[in-house]
Formats: sequence, C-alpha cells, structure tokens
Amino acid sequence: MRPRVVVGISGASGAEIGIRLLDELRLLGAETHLVVSRAGGMTVRQETDMSLQALRGHAAFSYAPSEIGARIASGSFRTDGMVIAPCSVSTLAKVAQGIDSTLLTRAAHVTLKERRRLVLLLRESPLTLADIRNMEVATLMGAVVALPVPSFYLRPASLGQAIDDIVARTIEHLGLPAPGLRQWQGLDRSHSQQRTER
Repeated sequence: MRPRVVVGISGASGAEIGIRLLDELRLLGAETHLVVSRAGGMTVRQETDMSLQALRGHAAFSYAPSEIGARIASGSFRTDGMVIAPCSVSTLAKVAQGIDSTLLTRAAHVTLKERRRLVLLLRESPLTLADIRNMEVATLMGAVVALPVPSFYLRPASLGQAIDDIVARTIEHLGLPAPGLRQWQGLDRSHSQQRTER
C-alpha cells in the first residue's frame, strides 16, 4: 500500500516547510491528508503568495480544522504517521495536554494513542519554561520534537535548499525513504589537518 501521512500546518512562521513537505510526499507516492489551523491559514497568506484553496491542491485530501468528525480523527483510519510543520507553541501545548479542540490536535492525539509517528516541527525562539516542559511531555508520549534549523554543515546554497534539507530529515523521521536527504560524510581531512596544525 502507498504511504498515508497526515500533515498539519499551524500558525507558526515557516509555512513553506509544510508546503514543501506536501510536495515531497506526493513525489514519493504518499497519500496526504492536510489540515490547516485558522492561524496557519493566516500565516500561509502572509508568508507566501498562495491562497488556502491553492494550498489544499498540494494534498490528496484536505479538511477544515472544525471537521472534528473527519476520518483522520479516528484511530481506525490507518496512517503511517503525522507531521505538524510548522508547529506553534500553542499547538504543542494542546498536543502535550491532550486538548482535542480542533481536528488538528485531535489527529495528533489519535497518532499518539495509536503509537504512530508524530513529528512536531516546533518554530519558536526563545522558549519559555512552559514550552520546554510541553516538549518534554510530548517527547515522553512518543512524539519527535524537531526544531527546523538549517544544516549549516551541509552548506546549503540557498534558503530553498535549507528547507529541502529540513523536509528530507522530517520524512526520514516518519520512517519513509527520503531520496533527497543529504547526509553528513564526516569532516574533510584537509580541514581537520589544518586545525590540528594550528
């Protein structure tokens, strides 16, 4: 069966990450189910030239956050996992505390209770103690809290390439193949030798 992934976009900065994730999953042949929070829709419009309707076209299926009875709200609807990209601290708090007030947080709760992979690309800095504790709780429940920071050691040539690196790592966190993943190959020995000589 083709992979099936739920993708959430919440109201943190970094909407382009979620959009690129949808596109890469489609290239992998995955069936994607998208839910965008109200604040997430506002961020998409602010940070990109894309309408919410156009964004929904990047997914195989899409749902409004108020559709609490949608199929992704049930554990009987099998998926390979869920990613919230980007994930706001508000969404993190609701996931950590089990607050299922919208389809986005309900789908995340279902993912955790069914012991499926949940990846939260948290976009916030600096963090409060409440944020750190919520990260701890989410991690203890089985989620992967991943900060979408650039892999500077791979020397991305552009912001787009940095986003592609983040997306590839996210797909790997889901346990799916990530053909675009650029891997660390170890220190360049000539650079290492120069440092030693200094």
